[in-house]
Amino acid sequence: MQFHRLAKMAFLALTATRVATAFSAATLRSVGASSSSVASTSRRSLTNAASVAFLDNRNRGSSVSTTAGRFLSQSAGAASTCTSSITALRQSTVVESELEKNLGVSHPAFDIISTDIVSEFGAYCTLYRHKKSGAELLSVSTDDDNKCFGITFRTPPTDSTGVPHILEHSVLCGSRKYKTKDPFVQLLQGSLQTFLNAFTYPDRTCYVVASQNTKDFYNLINVYADAVYHPRATSDPMVHAQEGWHLELEKMEEPLTYKGVVYNEMKGVYSSPDSLLQRDAQQSIFPDNTYGVDSGGSPVEIPNLSFEQFSEFHQKFYHPGNSRIFFAGDDDVAKRLEIMDEYLDDFGPSPESKPASTIQWQKKTFDEPKKIRNPYPAGNDQPETHMIMVNWLVNDRPFTPVEEITVTILDHLLMGTSSSILHKTLMESGLGESITGGGLMSELMQGTFSVGLKGVKPEDVDKVEELVLSTLQKVAEEGFTEDAIAASMNTIEFDMREFNTGSFPKGLSLMLGSMREWIYDRSPTDALRFEEPLAELKKSISESGSKVFQDMVKEFLLGNTHRSTLEMFPSKTLEEEQLQEEKDRLAKIKESMSEEELQKIIDTTVELKKLQAAEDAPEDRATIPSLELSDLKREVTEYPIAVSENEVESGVTVVRHELGSTSGIAYANLAVDVSGVALEDVPLLPLFTRMMLETGAGEYDSVALSRRIGTHTGGVSASALIAGVNEEGGTEGAVTPGEHFVTKLLITGKATSDKTDELFSIFDLILRDANLDAKSKIIEILKQAKSQKESMVQGSGHATSNSRIRSRYNVVGYINEKMSGLSSLDTVKQLLDQAENDFPALLARLENIRNTILESSTCRDGMILDLTGDAAVFEKIQPSVENFLSKLPGDANAGKLQDFYSAPHPWVDEIKEEMAANAPIADEGFIVPTQVSYVGKGGRLYDVGESVSGSSAVVSRFLGTGYMWDNIRVIGGAYGGFCQFNPRDGVFSFLSYRDPNLAGSIDVYDGAADALLASAADMENDPDALTTAIIGAIADMDGALSPDQKGTAQFKRWLTRESPEQRQKYRDEVLNTTPADFKAFAERLKALKDPSSAVVSSKAAFEDAAKVGKEFTLKNVM
Repeated sequence: MQFHRLAKMAFLALTATRVATAFSAATLRSVGASSSSVASTSRRSLTNAASVAFLDNRNRGSSVSTTAGRFLSQSAGAASTCTSSITALRQSTVVESELEKNLGVSHPAFDIISTDIVSEFGAYCTLYRHKKSGAELLSVSTDDDNKCFGITFRTPPTDSTGVPHILEHSVLCGSRKYKTKDPFVQLLQGSLQTFLNAFTYPDRTCYVVASQNTKDFYNLINVYADAVYHPRATSDPMVHAQEGWHLELEKMEEPLTYKGVVYNEMKGVYSSPDSLLQRDAQQSIFPDNTYGVDSGGSPVEIPNLSFEQFSEFHQKFYHPGNSRIFFAGDDDVAKRLEIMDEYLDDFGPSPESKPASTIQWQKKTFDEPKKIRNPYPAGNDQPETHMIMVNWLVNDRPFTPVEEITVTILDHLLMGTSSSILHKTLMESGLGESITGGGLMSELMQGTFSVGLKGVKPEDVDKVEELVLSTLQKVAEEGFTEDAIAASMNTIEFDMREFNTGSFPKGLSLMLGSMREWIYDRSPTDALRFEEPLAELKKSISESGSKVFQDMVKEFLLGNTHRSTLEMFPSKTLEEEQLQEEKDRLAKIKESMSEEELQKIIDTTVELKKLQAAEDAPEDRATIPSLELSDLKREVTEYPIAVSENEVESGVTVVRHELGSTSGIAYANLAVDVSGVALEDVPLLPLFTRMMLETGAGEYDSVALSRRIGTHTGGVSASALIAGVNEEGGTEGAVTPGEHFVTKLLITGKATSDKTDELFSIFDLILRDANLDAKSKIIEILKQAKSQKESMVQGSGHATSNSRIRSRYNVVGYINEKMSGLSSLDTVKQLLDQAENDFPALLARLENIRNTILESSTCRDGMILDLTGDAAVFEKIQPSVENFLSKLPGDANAGKLQDFYSAPHPWVDEIKEEMAANAPIADEGFIVPTQVSYVGKGGRLYDVGESVSGSSAVVSRFLGTGYMWDNIRVIGGAYGGFCQFNPRDGVFSFLSYRDPNLAGSIDVYDGAADALLASAADMENDPDALTTAIIGAIADMDGALSPDQKGTAQFKRWLTRESPEQRQKYRDEVLNTTPADFKAFAERLKALKDPSSAVVSSKAAFEDAAKVGKEFTLKNVM
């Protein structure tokens, strides 16, 4: 559990769905998604987190769990659908034969250590050792065109100066062959990469690239390999100063300040109570090894890292002999070896590299559990509640394969869903607002188990630990029921065999999974297997039921005294104290310096900013390998779609996407119209959709419903969908007023084709008969939602700012902010008060929502069943589809809803009245306890009716990865700076993330238009720069998609009435972008209409901004 970057944990876990189902439970189980399976929750939670992570593709993966490598199919007496029905990764004989030829491909520079076939994933693996350098290389051949490459170094820190994290940022800032200041950015700007990233764990650092284009893939490999082995950073102190930390001073009379990208990132991390809780918990149970320090860096300790120590760390740990090199995909194995030999041949053996990086085991040394109390920063308006988490060091020896799969299933049984016994007991106790910890974390050499509550009253602190222990004692004595075991096993195995990594590379999942063992000098391929330990666990369960889980609870938890209980208590002065401590420390440093020393800092500050602002020389830019426009696909990728209106006289429209193969799985979405819901009740829809899955339905209580879903499906979720649509007769590609949109309640699920009867039955059950009369559960859900929304504002303030800005200009933007932005926090507080003090009134509102959407005279007309599958799946499920359609509520021959494509949505007039009162064009500031800022500014770039060219995507992206990166991140020191443009509403916004500046960042935004005009002029004489920008925009459009994502993409295209012709026109405009388009965009940006700002920051930062003329209407959020 390392644990300071929950959003990054989630982002990286998405890429490791197979090998990380049990990953960051803290993240998965705190996001509050309405989902009854871990697999579904992980992918749903990532949509928010990924936007955070994309701010800087060098994200730290400090807590990416890759442990769920061995799953199972069924328990005694409970049938599993997975083994017989999911045909994933079963290649044809021809494909297998071709892949088998890649086993044992030889190269004179490499010895073959072993060959192996991981049949679970159709992976043909050869493990090599480079003869000269000692580097190990795992070559995995699969039938996957999304090729993946990674280099991982074991990098255990001995202190919290953040050296591995700073080095991870720094090695990508130029190298021996690739001379620009930041080749990483050039790749981000102008490659077809499907993944471009680096991340730091507590004990290792990974550098990963992926691409579907072979030429591009080789370019990426070369840049990354040269970067890690021959970085400029180890000989240029300015890189360490920029990415890590430096003292900054512009005038002798001014105070010294600390600046640096990582320094400011970690100030943001350490502003988050959740991150502090996770960090302190980890350190409390690892007092004696590398996990007891922060690999990311503590803001107090980072300035203790010297350039010499920084360089020595690279020299010590970045030798090829300490690296693990990974390839996966359908590229040529011989070429893999040839490319890597070019880099590895520069190095001789380094016998000390691996021993020096060996991770020492933390032994279970506590004679009795420890109790720790630490403060967390709290706002003046926050209630004085505490956070409690109980933490165990689970193992001080390697798990056997069977133990590993068993502890994974145990974790799901305890914490995997809202109905799992430990999760359910804690939440229903009323002792706190939401779960902390989330259970098992086993991505590192040693696993931990953490669980607790936040929002705990001081008098209830001791009760939380008591309840955790008593619940585990009950489990140890009574065990788990047969249906609970069946549901957990089927949930995990379904996700395992489906191997659905979404748009992220499957090769990366395989890499993270293999690294879980390989990095500790064990077999990389054994880490990927699950069939044999699965069979052994099933046998154990068939013989003794849940005894295997009970024994594990006794041995690793109840009988384990290496435990800590961490209490975090609120301090309303902590933020101020930390800021004052930093000021005092810097003042003392300044006082100790001579005038000559201070002048040197001033000179260095000027020099660094000059270097940061300088353009790369043409000859340096020419060293970065690139693609040409001729390498790009000119046609839009269209996915199959067939629309059947009033199918089998049901009144329901059925949309089908028949793909080549979906491995025997049917993916289904049922969309139900909610336009009849009163606008005042629309903010209740997120609560309503959670209740559909968490309060029980019909004869099933919440536990039984969850287990039914887990046993028979791959997951079911419910959410609200609001999507702007093209007006009938309107001009495609033009800015709309936002008055035409569709509003749906969306039930989503997946199952093997022989289980779709169950899937559709569950859809019908939760739609009709969800238990709405559940006062205690509703209060629990609302408390949890309040806690989560407060954490989101504090940790992901850029999203809050962006949502707030967009709510001022467009009807759809307003309703989205009302449902999920800052306004929704106020709504949740009001609903919580109503639930506690006037529940009958709240219940009546919820019942009215259901009655309205199931109004028999119109509901079927507003229903759409969207299905994705292959031909065999569709043939097999058709009887189930017809049966489902016939039983849906409503009259098939009754009335019709309005046509949302020709008439404004019925909410529009009322929304406009609300917008006039509640969303004026204004500069707003939202005060939270934080040491960083999230600065947003935006406005209307295009007016309603104006056509937006596809070139806008090129220019907007160019601004984000160029001007914003250089000025907000590199020069300004923020962790991220970017911009966003929506061609549908014409609104453009600038945003920053973990930003040490406030007023200065707004000044940067205001200078963007002039900078863009200058770039447009430069492009007239620099066609390569234009080509790079176009390639990057195409990369955003052409990411790899999983089967279900392909279906969803085409469904949304159809739902919004976007034509294939418009998509192709837009792509053509992207490909044909000219410097004149950049100039036109810049002129619009210079004349941005009705600009306004939204900023999340501290009171002190707003006071400083006011001193330089940046005034905001302030609101205390927490």
